[in-house]
Amino acid sequence: MADDARTIRHDGIAANGVGLHVARAGHGAPLVFLHGWPEFWLTWEPVMHRLADRFTCIAPDFRGFGRSDKPDPAPSDRVGPDVHAADMVALLDGLGLTQAGFVAHDVGASVAQSLGRMAPDRITGLFLFNCPYPGIGPRLAAPEMLKEIWYQSFHQKPFAAAMVGSSREACRLYIAHFLRHWAGGNPAAFDAVLDAFVDNFLEPGNLQGGFNWYLSQNAGRLAMVRGEAPSLPPITRPACVRWGVRDPLFPYAWTDRLGETFADLDLAPFEGVGHFPHREDPDAAAAEIARFFGKLKRI
Repeated sequence: MADDARTIRHDGIAANGVGLHVARAGHGAPLVFLHGWPEFWLTWEPVMHRLADRFTCIAPDFRGFGRSDKPDPAPSDRVGPDVHAADMVALLDGLGLTQAGFVAHDVGASVAQSLGRMAPDRITGLFLFNCPYPGIGPRLAAPEMLKEIWYQSFHQKPFAAAMVGSSREACRLYIAHFLRHWAGGNPAAFDAVLDAFVDNFLEPGNLQGGFNWYLSQNAGRLAMVRGEAPSLPPITRPACVRWGVRDPLFPYAWTDRLGETFADLDLAPFEGVGHFPHREDPDAAAAEIARFFGKLKRI
């Protein structure tokens, strides 16, 4: 593979009224990578390098994250999955793409589900790691899970961003906790880029931009834990889910109702990894992504 295929290029794309920062590499069929929290485009760099000889890899920062615009700099509940999904449709338009495959994780997996219902014709397929979805239901707030999901409530406090961002050490301790604790198969997966992650979240607006996701999702989260999540039609586009079995946040047992959300589902456990398969074992993650989208190309 030529070295220039792996070179990461950075662009700004106007989409849905905001400017989105986009990292791109490679050539071939387009894949859009949707990050989670506490992440931004850089989380995908290892798999982008491994796929750049076969795919055009496109990794945007969601609005409020990374180098993208922060249209809601104060606490806001107006940046849920439908907003981000509309941004992604506009991003495809801005890049001149009729369709793309989507690879998503965590927050990005919620956005991908919204996109799968909003604009299925723009999607060749969905590949998801460790994926929040309505079928998790009341299990999210089971007593044994409270020590894991506390941050979802803390992020809604009006002082949360100021507290976490009060010093570099405070931010480093906070972000490193999640990156290491959730990476159940390789707790050192982010250590080489930890300073870059801290730098990112210390940029003005980036902590609150991420926390606004939890403000925007709170009503849906409460409905889910009450067992009152609305019944939604299944997503019909081909979907592949690989779920890290060492994830302390989203146990593999929670995959049991994924068939209610995805009508065409390829599900398998991802052995040896936790919440961040793409960082904990990028060789295997890239191979699974390539296998899935290669199969779709042949159909």
